[in-house]
Amino acid sequence: MRASLSRPPSNKPLLTGWGGTRGAGGGGPGLALGAAVRWLTERAPHRESAPKRRGKAPLPTPPPPLLAKVLDTTGRRPPRQIRLQCSRFCFAPSQVPMEEMEEELKCPVCGSFYREPIILPCSHNICQACARNILVQTPESESPQSRRASGSGVSDYDYLDLDKMSLYSEADSGYGSYGGFASAPTTPCQKSPNGVRVFPPAMPPPATHLSPALAPVPRNSCITCPQCHRSLILDDRGLRGFPKNRVLEGVIDRYQQSKAAALKCQLCEKAPKEATVMCEQCDVFYCDPCRLRCHPPRGPLAKHRLVPPAQGRVSRRLSPRKVSTCTDHELENHSMYCVQCKMPVCYQCLEEGKHSSHEVKALGAMWKLHKSQLSQALNGLSDRAKEAKEFLVQLRNMVQQIQENSVEFEACLVAQCDALIDALNRRKAQLLARVNKEHEHKLKVVRDQISHCTVKLRQTTGLMEYCLEVIKENDPSGFLQISDALIRRVHLTEDQWGKGTLTPRMTTDFDLSLDNSPLLQSIHQLDFVQMKTSSPVPATPILQLEECCTHNNSATLSWKQPPLSTVPADGYILELDDGNGGQFREVYVGKETMCTVDGLHFNSTYNARIKAFNKTGVSQYSKTLVLQTSEGCNFETQSAPYSQLVDIKKLLAVAWFAFDPGSAHSDIIFSNDNLTVTCSSYDDRVVLGKTGFSKGVHYWELTVDRYDNHPDPAFGVARIDVMKDVMLGKDDKAWAMYVDNNRSWFMHNNSHTNRTEGGITKGATIGILLDLNRKTLTFFINDEQQGPIAFENVEGLFFPAVSLNRNVQVTLHTGLPVPDCYSSRASIA
Repeated sequence: MRASLSRPPSNKPLLTGWGGTRGAGGGGPGLALGAAVRWLTERAPHRESAPKRRGKAPLPTPPPPLLAKVLDTTGRRPPRQIRLQCSRFCFAPSQVPMEEMEEELKCPVCGSFYREPIILPCSHNICQACARNILVQTPESESPQSRRASGSGVSDYDYLDLDKMSLYSEADSGYGSYGGFASAPTTPCQKSPNGVRVFPPAMPPPATHLSPALAPVPRNSCITCPQCHRSLILDDRGLRGFPKNRVLEGVIDRYQQSKAAALKCQLCEKAPKEATVMCEQCDVFYCDPCRLRCHPPRGPLAKHRLVPPAQGRVSRRLSPRKVSTCTDHELENHSMYCVQCKMPVCYQCLEEGKHSSHEVKALGAMWKLHKSQLSQALNGLSDRAKEAKEFLVQLRNMVQQIQENSVEFEACLVAQCDALIDALNRRKAQLLARVNKEHEHKLKVVRDQISHCTVKLRQTTGLMEYCLEVIKENDPSGFLQISDALIRRVHLTEDQWGKGTLTPRMTTDFDLSLDNSPLLQSIHQLDFVQMKTSSPVPATPILQLEECCTHNNSATLSWKQPPLSTVPADGYILELDDGNGGQFREVYVGKETMCTVDGLHFNSTYNARIKAFNKTGVSQYSKTLVLQTSEGCNFETQSAPYSQLVDIKKLLAVAWFAFDPGSAHSDIIFSNDNLTVTCSSYDDRVVLGKTGFSKGVHYWELTVDRYDNHPDPAFGVARIDVMKDVMLGKDDKAWAMYVDNNRSWFMHNNSHTNRTEGGITKGATIGILLDLNRKTLTFFINDEQQGPIAFENVEGLFFPAVSLNRNVQVTLHTGLPVPDCYSSRASIA
């Protein structure tokens, strides 16, 4: 550290303010340096030695030669500027406001600015009057005299054994007492404005006209530091044994002088009023009520001089500072510094006192050394204060950033929730459309049945009326000529009104049930995903190719966790695309490691992948499994996303299926593992196969096991919602060929076309060829094509279908190759 003294170019004062940042636990570097600067500006350096004077008051210290050269003709010092330069900070005193250090200048007992502060051995300060208020009388056996008499160690200040005496406790009930002394009185504990516990004197002090510094203290008194709570017993000198902190007094004076606000009365108890006068002898500012009460103009006080507050401030600023004197020799000034005791001493202490054998150094040299050490120590504190200031700026920026991020996040959250609501509304519209479609379908079926029953009832009514009129005839021979035919017609008509005819084809209930529980559960589980987690995600699952296979339009996949994986998985997510290279979609979520997916398209290529998840998150996707359905199914693995083939496995899969009891009419009778069907009704009933086709070429056959009374069964394909109680092809949901013992017709939407000669008998074979690549449907009887291509431009999902009555029984044969005749024609084409 380096200090320089220079004279400014003008007489305008430069010390206009104070600067610095308050650090942790006290004033910042600006505070300490500001105090040092003001001290250098207001006072000249002490002399390193003082003349020896015995029994007389000390002479005022003359100004040093440097200051003497700059005194002007009026005897006043011209204003000067002190600039302290340190290795890491450099500033003038006018840069720092003084409000930061106000708490450093207040007494911890009374909460006001220090008045006549004294320095306790623990280095804390306290007002002299406050020190008298917190004195506590100790038992005689603990006095310094009794300790010296008993041979105990001698010290200027005897600290109490805190194990024997407790003067302060954070958990007490407001009272303090000496522990271990039954006869010791207890005194109520009060609190200062700063929250420090204050112990009033055990007995009220006797009335005296002496100043607080000269008034005697109770014998065997003890004082406890209100800040560190260290207790000590006073010697015979009492409070006079503590040095006065003149530097702190000077700092307080300059701080109060720097206040631009009006001066306040120093004796008002609650809200200080504005001071009207100042007593130069008492050095106290009074308002009018306090002056009349505390400073009446009579007696000795009548000779005191009262001046206006502004003039009192100037006179206080210009009054010479009291010179610090030795506590042991009150008439002597400090001249040297005891290195061992770390305190200033006078020459008598060196000649006669306890410091005679101690190492001492010149007061001025130690003064400069300690100032330099303090400045160096402030370097580190200045860095911490700078870091704290930057940290506060960072925190304030964080507040602003948090507010901005909150607004942005709320907007994003609202947008996401609105997107979910829009998606739900769209799905709602789709579901409502399906309900309306089902509604129209039910109405159509019921209306068609009404029309059918109306026509049939009209025919039956006409037959009954005709028969009644025939019965009225009296011609026996004529009656007998037509009676047999009429009887057969009546029985046949009666059979047509048999089982199921008078049963509604459609129920009034809607066979639709909305399962919203998964969605509600997902909504309840909707939560934020933490970006940073403490536990890792599970490892990527491995597909087990040797256990993966297909069957018809179904695929079975199997996977497992890596052998060396230590992170458990809570479940797995299996994803498949749409078979056309589209987006992946979830088809399974659960804890199982094997899954079979049904309802895939034949002759289609699918991509499958798997990933694991736990509470932390999800793993990477596994290698992509590429599979193709229908007759030939090739499994290929590729490492996503590079599409590099790493393994190939070929498996054969054909379309094996049976009839579906779940969707068939109730009159259908199943046998032979659902491969053989017949009917219990004279009316035609429809039965579908279990497997639907939307792609590829598919061929299956049906053999006629029983054929009685020349019925006309129908064979073909249909939608899943085809009418089940009429002949196949009567509605627009079926494409069929119906055949009797002589000829056949193609029928769709009750339209008959392409009558072809050639029928069926018991043991005949009917073949159905569905070529969805060419969008055609062809029929065969006994391995020969029956007529031309029956239907063209067929698209969508089709199920094998048959309609028959009680006179017919057929057996299904699947997994068959395409007829050679069709294959040869297709290759030629």
